[in-house]
Amino acid sequence: MKLQSILALVPAIIASVSAAPATRGTGPDPNQVNFETISYAGSGCPAGTVSNVASDDKTILTSVFDQFVAAVGPGLDITSSRKNCQMTLKIHYPGGFQFSIFEADYRGFVELEKNVNALQKSTYYFSGSQSQASLQTAFAGPKLGDNYLISDKLEQASVVWSPCGTEGLLNINAQVQVSKNSSAVTNAAGQLTVDSIDAKVTQKYSLQWQKC
Repeated sequence: MKLQSILALVPAIIASVSAAPATRGTGPDPNQVNFETISYAGSGCPAGTVSNVASDDKTILTSVFDQFVAAVGPGLDITSSRKNCQMTLKIHYPGGFQFSIFEADYRGFVELEKNVNALQKSTYYFSGSQSQASLQTAFAGPKLGDNYLISDKLEQASVVWSPCGTEGLLNINAQVQVSKNSSAVTNAAGQLTVDSIDAKVTQKYSLQWQKC
């Protein structure tokens, strides 16, 4: 794939009450919700390659990455096969609410030769909590170079909520990796990124809100 990236983190403020699907409007006032990037680091996001911007209604946070690439093939060393980015964000919002990620959208490009596989995965958790949740998509070659758009949704039982009474730090570890299985020829190649046709990587994380 064109492993350059715009990582688009997206809170779509969709509320939920208890275990039932929620409706819009039960979350906090969007004017009182703000997103702040605390830190980012990793082989897929060197210093100076990430920027974040929130939509006006505060339902989407887009993180743009310029160097999120994973690939295998002739002339590439093992470190090229897996890239990750660990991000820590603080979401400021009124007391009495908590949020969770329940869905992620991925748009990207994938190209894999026979017996070459790829995986993109995002794991999120809140600082101070041992609970975590993951969303991932796997690809298997042969797959001709093509753009894709995929949505992954967490099962309700797997959803991890921010702590009540405090603005918990949201940690997201995003990774892309490409590997050859034992049947692959020596010079088999493949690449994967979460990117758009214009080489912009995009991941969207949808948030749901509920009252504490």
